[in-house]
Amino acid sequence: MKIRKSVPARNGFTLLELLVVLAILALLYTIVGPQVIKYLSSSKSETAAIQVKNVDAAMKLLRLDSGRYPSTQEGLQALVTQPPGMAEWRGPYLPNTAALTDPWGNPYRYANPGRHGEIDIYTLGSDNAEGGTGEAKDLGNW
Repeated sequence: MKIRKSVPARNGFTLLELLVVLAILALLYTIVGPQVIKYLSSSKSETAAIQVKNVDAAMKLLRLDSGRYPSTQEGLQALVTQPPGMAEWRGPYLPNTAALTDPWGNPYRYANPGRHGEIDIYTLGSDNAEGGTGEAKDLGNW
């Protein structure tokens, strides 16, 4: 009769194997991480540009119905609630006032007459100050 030596069963991972996995994850993070962050931050600017176009289109519909753009004092709120003195208003032209807020939580700005066209609808970007580059760049309907 032969006696077998039993080899102990191996449960879990060795410290070396765990360190190799952590090193691979760290390497992936350093390569992929900045690209993902860059993509996510630029998506707010792209969202703002699309929203400005939507607000501008709604403003053009309001003008078709009422014959005029709202004054600067009446503002973009005229797209959601009827301003006094605008009898031909057939809105709301936007579902709610949340559509008048940019991706950074600031209200879109409106000027009638505008500096860049008949009306200006714009956001000042992430820094909420005029000028800037990247995410802080001003975006408008011009």
